[in-house]
Amino acid sequence: MSTVSLAERIYAAVRTIPRGKVATYSQIAALAGNCNLRRYVGNVLHKNPDNSMTPCHRVVNAKGCCSGSFAFGGPRAQQEKLETEGVAFTAGHVDMTRFCITEDDFQCMEMEMEEHDG
Repeated sequence: MSTVSLAERIYAAVRTIPRGKVATYSQIAALAGNCNLRRYVGNVLHKNPDNSMTPCHRVVNAKGCCSGSFAFGGPRAQQEKLETEGVAFTAGHVDMTRFCITEDDFQCMEMEMEEHDG
């Protein structure tokens, strides 16, 4: 049985998001073990102790909106970080068809999570 906390699993899942891509709160919750905990994911990411190690700016809602309370400077700061990585926005939203993780990305991320749980 793993002694890794749910918060640690969430941070580990976020670290698997490829640069230049985004994932939704629900996708991160699923990678962490429970797809119904998307609000909990948001709460955990708001308390992220090290954004340089855990890029929580890569997590957006299902519509591609940045967090209204992005813990490190508000939604504009989150958008700027994503744009720096090449993520494009249309009318203030991430272009989810181009930049949201794909099913293949998700499967690779799951494999990384399994290695993390190792």
